[in-house]
Amino acid sequence: MVIGYNRAAKANYNVALLLVILIMFSLKSTEAQIGVSYGSDGNNLPSPQNVVNIYKSNGIGRMRLYYPDPAKLQAAHCSGIKIFLDVPNDQVQNFAQNPQQAVQWVQQNVAPYASSINYLAVGNEVPQQVKQFVGPAMTNVRNALNSFNSLADQIKVTTTIGMSELKNTYPPSAGEFVDLPFMDPIVNFLKQNGSPLTLNLYPYFTYVQNKAQVPQDYALFTAPGPVTTDQNNGLKYQNVYDALVDSAHAALAKRGAGNVQIVTSETGWPNSGGDSAEPGLAGTYYRGVTHHAKYGTPLKPGPTEVYLFAMFDENQKPGNAVEQHFGIFNNDGTPKYNGINFNQ
Repeated sequence: MVIGYNRAAKANYNVALLLVILIMFSLKSTEAQIGVSYGSDGNNLPSPQNVVNIYKSNGIGRMRLYYPDPAKLQAAHCSGIKIFLDVPNDQVQNFAQNPQQAVQWVQQNVAPYASSINYLAVGNEVPQQVKQFVGPAMTNVRNALNSFNSLADQIKVTTTIGMSELKNTYPPSAGEFVDLPFMDPIVNFLKQNGSPLTLNLYPYFTYVQNKAQVPQDYALFTAPGPVTTDQNNGLKYQNVYDALVDSAHAALAKRGAGNVQIVTSETGWPNSGGDSAEPGLAGTYYRGVTHHAKYGTPLKPGPTEVYLFAMFDENQKPGNAVEQHFGIFNNDGTPKYNGINFNQ
């Protein structure tokens, strides 16, 4: 009787332990994912290995790279950091027209680091003259991945668009894509292959360009309550970020792809160089967006994946002065802002 009791108790203990493990795994797998873009338009930035050390010491588990720099890929590979890698815009037409070029590029830049890469974005806000090539290039890149031990099963192929590809974003439910000949092949590809749409979005620019209509606290995640209500569905919005993301969700749904996920591939607030670009506001935004990532949007609640822009200020980045001042770390690796939690 004693032996029988012990066996039963042990079996019950093992079942209970298994349930605890499964619950813990389930909880972890539904956490928000916070990454940081690793821009490198600067002549005063840390070495790739030091950058990887900064990522690791701050618990940042995801990195976006805008081109396949071997030193950066080697430093990040096997570090535990997952890499979101871009196919540069100047390669998109080539890959669309020459599938073998896509194979060679994948062989050189992806296959050696495949265990560390989770996304390949074929183009980043591509210019008008490149748009017709994005859909075919995505297909050829995915086929290239499959020629190397079916890597397409673990590396999702996508492309990154900006908010300029959307219209009628207010109310969010009215969101539509501007250029359907460009977007429809992309949306069909994402739907068929279970890939997310990656979207660059900046409530900062929405705010500074529309101050009369957009309150500052609505852009900074500090509004005490809902600011707007979508009259088409009754959903209430407390921040600009959610409204922009949900307008993209609405646009996807209108193309029959309501289940395609959205990954925020860039978002940030500048600390200098322009209107309302100051450290206090930037810190508020980064703390707000990282905290908010675990909640999702009114239309699509639940944990999300967000990449902050950017790791460092970039003193050689072209464009307006504000473009050079999105860094969340100083070049010595110290944080510019307190209270950013990269593990939501």
